[in-house]
Amino acid sequence: MRRRPIKGKKDKGAPKWMVTYSDMVTLILVFFILLFSMSQIDLVKFEAISDSFRNRMIFDFYPSPVPMDNPTENTSIEESGRNSNEFETPSQLKNINDRDDTIDGKDSLNELMHDVEKYLDENKLNNVISASRNERGVVLVLQELILFDPGEANILEKGEPFLNKIGSLLSKIPNKVKVEGHTDSKPMKSFRYPSNWELSGARASSVVRYLVNKNGFDESRFTIVGYSDTKPLVPNDSPENMSKNRRVEIVILEKDNEAN
Repeated sequence: MRRRPIKGKKDKGAPKWMVTYSDMVTLILVFFILLFSMSQIDLVKFEAISDSFRNRMIFDFYPSPVPMDNPTENTSIEESGRNSNEFETPSQLKNINDRDDTIDGKDSLNELMHDVEKYLDENKLNNVISASRNERGVVLVLQELILFDPGEANILEKGEPFLNKIGSLLSKIPNKVKVEGHTDSKPMKSFRYPSNWELSGARASSVVRYLVNKNGFDESRFTIVGYSDTKPLVPNDSPENMSKNRRVEIVILEKDNEAN
């Protein structure tokens, strides 16, 4: 009787080459992960290295790591860098940054504003002269009705006491002064002032001329600007608002802005 052949068992699952292929793919993935991790720069360490290379003492004074054929036995003190200030560590140097000047500027501006407000309070001028502070300095605002007749640039007699008070204030402050004339949007047309440009400039000039003549100020301390109706405080949509826009501003410049 013939024996029945034994059927061989067929292997099930992935072929053998898939194991090798999967290992290779895994290794490639790990390789790229390592490349990515090494590409991430530590910014703190990078800045430290950059600073060290920018410091020329590393190249000028540090001994070369490559041995020389005929090295000198003695080096000068200057070459060794023992007495050089360039060897001071950052902790030994004065800590100066850009914000220091800004903080000092703000302090001086606050002090100037405090002095002006105190002066206005003591002389009871808050009802006729307003004071504010911006990045340029302290701004004193005088409305038209205090100083001028409508459409004119001659100082009124009733406005002279206020300018005298401002002159006394400026005599106590060494800062330079910028006087700015402003008008409303109503067109101006006369023989003397063909437009609001001429009127605003003439009013600023009258204020400066009065202050200089009465107090003997150095003329180079003052700057005159006429802005016409280009910088209104409020929209020129009512008589009340237009009255607010007709003004002269006396800007006591903060020392950092005196060149502007």
